Amino acid sequence: MKTTAETKQNWPEIVAEKDNRIAELETLVNFYEAQFRLHKHRQFGAKSEKSEYDQINIFNEIEATADENVVEPELREVQKHFRKRKRLINDKLPENLPIEVVEHDLEENEKDCPECGAGLHVMGREKRRELVIIPAQVKIREHVRKVYACRDCEKDAIGVPIVKAPIDEPVIKGSFASPEAIAHIMYQKFVMGAPLYRQEQDWKRNGILLSRQTMSNWLLKATEDYLEPIYDALREILLIQEVLHADETTLQVLHEPGKTPQNKSYMWLYRTSGDRKFAIVLLEYQPDRKAKRPAEFLKTFKGYLHADGYEGYHSLPQEITVVGCFAHARRKFDEALKSLPSKDRIGSNCEKGKKYCDKLFELERAFADLSPQERFEKRLELAKPLLEEFFLWAEKHSHMTKTPLGKAVNYALGQRKYLENYLLDGRLELSNNRAERSIKPFVIDRKNFLFANTPRGAKASAIMFSIIETAKENALNPFKYLAYIFKNAPNWDIHNNLPLLESLLPHLLSDSTRKRLSR
Repeated sequence: MKTTAETKQNWPEIVAEKDNRIAELETLVNFYEAQFRLHKHRQFGAKSEKSEYDQINIFNEIEATADENVVEPELREVQKHFRKRKRLINDKLPENLPIEVVEHDLEENEKDCPECGAGLHVMGREKRRELVIIPAQVKIREHVRKVYACRDCEKDAIGVPIVKAPIDEPVIKGSFASPEAIAHIMYQKFVMGAPLYRQEQDWKRNGILLSRQTMSNWLLKATEDYLEPIYDALREILLIQEVLHADETTLQVLHEPGKTPQNKSYMWLYRTSGDRKFAIVLLEYQPDRKAKRPAEFLKTFKGYLHADGYEGYHSLPQEITVVGCFAHARRKFDEALKSLPSKDRIGSNCEKGKKYCDKLFELERAFADLSPQERFEKRLELAKPLLEEFFLWAEKHSHMTKTPLGKAVNYALGQRKYLENYLLDGRLELSNNRAERSIKPFVIDRKNFLFANTPRGAKASAIMFSIIETAKENALNPFKYLAYIFKNAPNWDIHNNLPLLESLLPHLLSDSTRKRLSR
């Protein structure tokens, strides 16, 4: 047992130990407070990373978008004709919509002047236009094929020739599915986010008993027979490009060999960059997130790959140069800023880090209309010095590892090698937002269908989603494009005739077909 004298001699050490412990606890409390503020913002705050928010909530959409000062078109009489007042809003209807004219006239006994009784004449017409929406119409298309035979041969010859009228092949043999029906179901599921069980209920409400099992069989069969060859052809074209984007997201598959339903599977996305006049967007289902998945998909690819900070991309072969995403780096500083109390945000280091990123994006907007070579030169002149200044500033704060700011600067420093790679070529982009925008429709739809039942279904979903997103990126109407495929592919030998297969690819359609299938 220590004496009083010995205890007094150890007082400085005890105080120092307590002070260190208090400092550690204060740091920990500050960290937890920051995480709590950030969690509250994620739960209740706006999701936008902009400094100024302009979000519309579903519950106040009417109030938020209504403007009493904006008036609908009115008619004014000017020298016996009517002129529409200029619209102050940007609503626009397609010019090719059919117009149904409804004439409103007086009864014959009302066409006399109420003053003198003489006959009235038409002095003008007032017009009012309305947008009429007709729900999807369903009908049965019955194909009647005439079969011909020769009467004379029936009497005199042993063999009677049978001649049949030409007829298109069905999209699925032995089924009552039509190209339009399959395209509609696929469109509703992967564009509008309506799962098959909801479509089944909607069909039933319209008096049509079409089960989700039948619809699922149609989608799988049509995908494997007609969409998968198109997917494979698009993949070959994708892999010969010099600049690509990649991203990945989770997917739950219920019945996957060797895995429980709770284990995560993944959808990987690969797409063309903005340097091409056409776009290809492909999703690939894989049971895990291992680095070998992108390595296998990109086996023949050589060039630049935009990606996020996932380590799996960093182990790709040397022929692939990974370009980091500054949007992810900026997001870290944005989260660090939101973790601070409101009164401490202005002038903070978190705000300074975010402003560095904002300036880089501002420069990119200024370079948007330049040629790749001009953009490359301007980046070296203006962006490279700013990058060097940013990373020097980040190194000064890298010791703050247990704070949101420390996490942001250490993320940026850890990704520096990849973040700076966008300076290597004027075709490259500062962020991987292009891939994130392309995978977002799948993420939104996933909230509706939640999971895939089997790996076969997950693979088919990836192919269908790929064809639809590629069509959208090439300004095609997804429904019209899918119906076009399912109408023509059964009659063309697309599995053995490459030119016919390529004629179905979105970016290789003829001008007349493209115009017909456009939005």
